[in-house]
Amino acid sequence: MTADDSYGRLDDDDYPAYTMGRAADMLGTTQGFLRALGEARLITPLRSAGGHRRYSRYQLRIAARARELVDQGTPIEAACRIIILEDQLEEAQRLNAEYRRAAGNSTAAA
Repeated sequence: MTADDSYGRLDDDDYPAYTMGRAADMLGTTQGFLRALGEARLITPLRSAGGHRRYSRYQLRIAARARELVDQGTPIEAACRIIILEDQLEEAQRLNAEYRRAAGNSTAAA
């Protein structure tokens, strides 16, 4: 990978740019909390060639939401389930909107 390739990925939300330590610092949490999110399968960090966990900005946003729920007193397992359900609901709403647009376009053309 060239330097130009690396710079192009700076805007990529899915690029695993952050080490576990940096991610924990950014979220104001512990590395153990990030490990627990991985064990709960909420986020799956990429592993570097040396086996170190690397996180993307997208994963950090999910972890931040989990931390918010845990800070409010929600057990971590429940927080992970809530986030998964929120994500599924958002996807279902997106698909529903697409189907409605498609149905509206087909009736407008008739």
